[in-house]
Amino acid sequence: MRTALCLFVVILGTTGGEVAVTHAMKQIGELHHFSPRSVLSFLARALREKWFWAGIGLLAIGFFSLLDLLSWADVSFAIPATALSFVAGGLGARLLLGEHLTPLRWAGIALVSLGVALVALG
Repeated sequence: MRTALCLFVVILGTTGGEVAVTHAMKQIGELHHFSPRSVLSFLARALREKWFWAGIGLLAIGFFSLLDLLSWADVSFAIPATALSFVAGGLGARLLLGEHLTPLRWAGIALVSLGVALVALG
């Protein structure tokens, strides 16, 4: 139960953070020029985005939960099991960001899920 809960927090924190940062960066837009002034302006806009900070917080929660998980779980289980974040990422991209995922991408997500299941059984 402890492992499952920690793994859930790792996946939810990491994926939630990635989705939130993606949302923030789509609000900000692309960085077109890599001059120091453009980069600093881009960074300043990012630091003013609430979604950016929410994403950073969630990524930190996911990272420290992963450290906790690795302190007692076998790395041969923990790291492959965190690949379930690809499933959560696909769902988050579709449901929260409105992205279109092709059938090929869904097939890839299904294969990752199958791989995680095989690791969990072994």
